[in-house]
Amino acid sequence: PGASGTWRALTDAVNQLAGNRTTQVRAIAEVATAVTAGDLTRAISVEAKGEGLQLKDNINQMIANLRDTTRANKDQDWLKSNLARFSSMMQGQRKIESLGRLIMSELTPVVSAQFAAFYVLDGDGDDGGTLKLISSYAYESRKRLANRFELGEGMAGQCALERRCIVVRDLPEGYVNVSSGLGSAAPRNLVVVPVLFEGRLMAVIELASFQCFTAIHLNFLDQLAQSIGVVFNMIAARDRKSV
Repeated sequence: PGASGTWRALTDAVNQLAGNRTTQVRAIAEVATAVTAGDLTRAISVEAKGEGLQLKDNINQMIANLRDTTRANKDQDWLKSNLARFSSMMQGQRKIESLGRLIMSELTPVVSAQFAAFYVLDGDGDDGGTLKLISSYAYESRKRLANRFELGEGMAGQCALERRCIVVRDLPEGYVNVSSGLGSAAPRNLVVVPVLFEGRLMAVIELASFQCFTAIHLNFLDQLAQSIGVVFNMIAARDRKSV
């Protein structure tokens, strides 16, 4: 107190430095406490320079890395648990139609889709064949919506022909509508997945959603399609023996 001139300027500078450092430490402590409690959405935003800035950037990067690792672990847990659940549900299925209904009712909400269709190949797939709709989710029968596709016809037919997953984003208006008692809206994203067994086409699954299908969704669909192919082949082989 009572300092003036050069001493006053020095006192103010030291007090400002101490105040800035205190603010930085408090900000770091607050974020660190939140992270310890499991909140990985926080980041240190206080202004800093020199070593303080380096410390701030390092902690923020550490939080970002921890957030990415946590998300990846959750995705893998989600993937493994759902693959196991579907594998368990599909055991004991004896009819293609019941398998299709099970997949449509359980799979569609798992990947946050609002529309789905399950097509089975009628034919051997090598010399041609027709995809026939056997089960669906929120499907409305209309004149302009086909329930049979030749190989290479439409997105389902193209997926069957190429035997690979097709993802379409930003679908045009009017492509397909999902309706309820409260209204209707058009999905914006589409994924078409082939169901194969030892390279042979068995079926095609088509899903549409208001949201983008995430990478973990696509990974899940790819692995699930392989499991469906195995079950599908077992049912088909059993049906051939019973004829």
